[in-house]
Amino acid sequence: MEKLRVLVVGPAKRQSGGIARYISEQRRQLAGHVTVDLFDTDTGPVDGPLDLLRGGLTALSGWAQFTRCRRPDVVHVHSSHYRSFYLSSFYVLYAAHVWKRPVILHVHGSSFDEFVRDASGPVAAFQSLVFDAADTVVVLSDYWKDILAARVDEHKLAVLPNAVVHDEYDPVETFSATDDSSVPHVAFVSNHVERKGIRETVEAVAALYDRGFEFRTTIAGAGPLSAHAEELAARYEDVEYVGFVSEADKRRLLCESSIYVLPTYAEGLPIAILEAMAGGNAIVSTTVGSIPTIVDDENGVLVPPGDADALTDGLARLLTDAEATRQMGRTSRRRVVADYSWDGMTDELVALYERLAAVAPPDVRPESDPVAND
Repeated sequence: MEKLRVLVVGPAKRQSGGIARYISEQRRQLAGHVTVDLFDTDTGPVDGPLDLLRGGLTALSGWAQFTRCRRPDVVHVHSSHYRSFYLSSFYVLYAAHVWKRPVILHVHGSSFDEFVRDASGPVAAFQSLVFDAADTVVVLSDYWKDILAARVDEHKLAVLPNAVVHDEYDPVETFSATDDSSVPHVAFVSNHVERKGIRETVEAVAALYDRGFEFRTTIAGAGPLSAHAEELAARYEDVEYVGFVSEADKRRLLCESSIYVLPTYAEGLPIAILEAMAGGNAIVSTTVGSIPTIVDDENGVLVPPGDADALTDGLARLLTDAEATRQMGRTSRRRVVADYSWDGMTDELVALYERLAAVAPPDVRPESDPVAND
């Protein structure tokens, strides 16, 4: 029997970005279960008017190319908020109304709550139009389910959290169970942009060193605010700034560190935190998006976004209690294995595809058409 053919649509070839990382792992995990084709929608960065124009022309070209693709059994569209949503809307509407194929709209995006809540009348109507065209709208947590309920019929909403391959992480106990003399290791791994809280991280780490705390800090990642990390590393000998790291080096760092810090201003359900949990870290983050669904008092500390003093105090709590930090790291690991592993998410995705394909009208696939733009 021929396997179901799923066309995954989204910005898949970026060097960084949560959606691209999800799509990459999605394709790898689904191999052998269904046939997965990819239609990449990346239009490049937008850093000015010329980039905006170039991106618009790229999007138009992509839309035209999409109309020539072979119709799959199911179309799985990944989208974020604002510009991403508008660009993705074409794929949802075309697949649903022209191809008449089942469509999954998978909602990511740190500010999708603002995108829905602050929408003007015309924008809200367009959002509803796109959501109505989708057969299933996948959200990352119950928090996002409640947000999207303002635009989406409840029976269409499905909660499917982000996931990690926990077997790729082999946590190293930075603290020995009988020796508290080991130095705690704090890690920050993310893009160096305002939203990720790199400024607050640097300020909090500097304050703790100035107060006499003994710990190591490794900052990874790159971006327009990397100068803050470079200056911190130049000032304190226990700080290392390693820049952009490979996936293998990132996993190694997260398995060696004991505390992961991400004082972000807005998030969906950050894969970065799940990766740090898989690496056995206690988590220090913020009370935004779905983060409170994966981080609580049992595996970390949550502080308000933009509050460097609260971040400093949260880190100090963990740095002064080695046993609590060890236990939080173990809890993080257990939580990921039990609830946020790709093993379970793959089964849920396959079941969703099969359910949608079973009720879809029959299709005739012209074999001369291109499959996708992978």
